[in-house]
Amino acid sequence: MIRRTSLCVTGMLLVLGLVPNVAEAQYFGRNKVQYESFDFEVLETEHFDIYYYEEEAPALEIVALMAERWYARLSRLLDHELTNRQPLIIYASSPHFRQTNTLQGDIGESTGGVTEILKRRIVLPLAGPLAETDHVLGHELVHAFQFDITGEGGGIAMAGVPAVMRYPLWFTEGMAEYLSVGTTDPNTAMWMRDAVRSELPDIAKLSDPRFFPYRYGQALWAYVAGRYGDDIVGRVLKASRSAGNPGMAMARVLRQSPDTIVADWHRATREHFAPIRQQTGDPGDYGRLLISPLVGNGGNVNVAPSISPDGSRVVFVSEKSLLAIEMYIADVATGEIIRKVTSNDVDPHFESIQFIYSSGTWNADSDRFLFAAVKSGRPIISILNAETGKIESEIKLKEVGEVLNPTWSPDGRRVALSVNAGGLSDLFVLDLETEELTRLTNDPYADLHP
Repeated sequence: MIRRTSLCVTGMLLVLGLVPNVAEAQYFGRNKVQYESFDFEVLETEHFDIYYYEEEAPALEIVALMAERWYARLSRLLDHELTNRQPLIIYASSPHFRQTNTLQGDIGESTGGVTEILKRRIVLPLAGPLAETDHVLGHELVHAFQFDITGEGGGIAMAGVPAVMRYPLWFTEGMAEYLSVGTTDPNTAMWMRDAVRSELPDIAKLSDPRFFPYRYGQALWAYVAGRYGDDIVGRVLKASRSAGNPGMAMARVLRQSPDTIVADWHRATREHFAPIRQQTGDPGDYGRLLISPLVGNGGNVNVAPSISPDGSRVVFVSEKSLLAIEMYIADVATGEIIRKVTSNDVDPHFESIQFIYSSGTWNADSDRFLFAAVKSGRPIISILNAETGKIESEIKLKEVGEVLNPTWSPDGRRVALSVNAGGLSDLFVLDLETEELTRLTNDPYADLHP
């Protein structure tokens, strides 16, 4: 049964969620600003109360189906039914999500969704591509099950805080990643392929922040479930409630010490990637290191590169300034930084320069650079003069939620865009002279790189 009612959303509290650790200094010193008011209604499904507003209507029925599908999967795999109905608060885009009053504090660009500990509300933006929305929804629902299974007076749960909150992130986040993306994931495979060349962490080092818990935890859970069956995840999680320790719970259920399990995982991982390792080389075998702390011109995170058509310059995004994610122009021949384009650490002109999912585009003459950003809670297109480093013009796009991966036409008049419109990904063309936005597609398929 699906039933709609009206309601207003307010709130708070402790959270756990899909928050990759990517340069959280990006919004140093900022307070959350709310630019819009959202008139929420409630869609009631069998297990969920889904809070939404009119802009999300195109994706609403699909989200409801995905939520119920995840509930069916996870309740079966974990052999558990949630104690109460699950609140799910969805926003039409990331810029809207970062204005939410359901969570305290500023929300960084790398936050994909959160699950509150006490009120158990899942809060997330619609990512545009349904696959990513589906992934985040599944990930956060795993946390809701973790809280429900290990909470309410069992084991070391105290003051309403579930015992799982005291567990290492490789256990909780790795489990959520494994159950939401499965055994085979290209992103995790990339990390593990590199890890066998350097270091695979033992059980103690898995809790070290140098070893990204989402990837290493997912890989370990994939190995354990592949060896013992998917139901082992729920059995270990339930055992941890009384054991009070994930390692003890794994030893009790798997009848092996955590050290032995991790050693077996290391061996299986090395065997799996051995053929690939023999056929591939280091990055330096294929290209020249241009931007890196190793050569003194980059930070630990250097992403979204875009090389000019004449091959002379590259725009990239980096946290090398330490206080914020900024955009830079560098000389391709020497790697010398020509200038810093943005100064969000002292003058937060942009709330986001879309550094995780987007890259900008050069014009045919290689003298101007166009990129998508977020300002005052809505997407904008900015055009940078590459010679002077000044922003020449900005176009506000009030009617859509988020803009990614622009591509400039050869004649310089138009730009093709991947747009999050109503929570779904579609293609648009923007006329830079008239500022008219024309929609090319209108469907639930992911239109990502025009």
